Amino acid sequence: MGRIAIVGILVMALVAGIALYYLQVYAYYDNVQPGPDQVQLTSVTAGAPEPIPFDDFTGIDSDSSPIRYRACFTTPLSQATLSETYVIAENAEPLVAPGWFDCFDAEQIGADLQGEAIAFLGTENITYGIDRIVAIYPDGRGYAWHQINACGEVVFDGDPVPDTCPPVPESLN
Repeated sequence: MGRIAIVGILVMALVAGIALYYLQVYAYYDNVQPGPDQVQLTSVTAGAPEPIPFDDFTGIDSDSSPIRYRACFTTPLSQATLSETYVIAENAEPLVAPGWFDCFDAEQIGADLQGEAIAFLGTENITYGIDRIVAIYPDGRGYAWHQINACGEVVFDGDPVPDTCPPVPESLN
């Protein structure tokens, strides 16, 4: 009788583990349709996001978390043109994408941000405390992701909002 209970518990644990893995890695992601708002960079002069031309867009996102957005694309614009026109993002750190989204290699992108690729501010506070960051390579390959900004770090830790941050929306209070 004890062996049956142990086997039953192990089978339930295995099923629960598989379900948890599936839910974390696959279930909550949706494909993002390409549109002009998917690849935008913040203009140095206007201070607002502007669409840039792009092709070959592939993106994923999830309603379960504001930092699950990832995208891959190409652009005909050069890094020199982009650097003169758009805000460069400081402290850009791409977040790891699910293994099945194989066009986005966060470790490689992160390493390349030390020299080859340039990170730009896509949209500041796309969701309160979250910025969209866009990295562009010299050959026109581009990658986008969401990351928590300084205001988001403070608010999500439960600390008071600094004067330099926009007011916190009621939904986060």
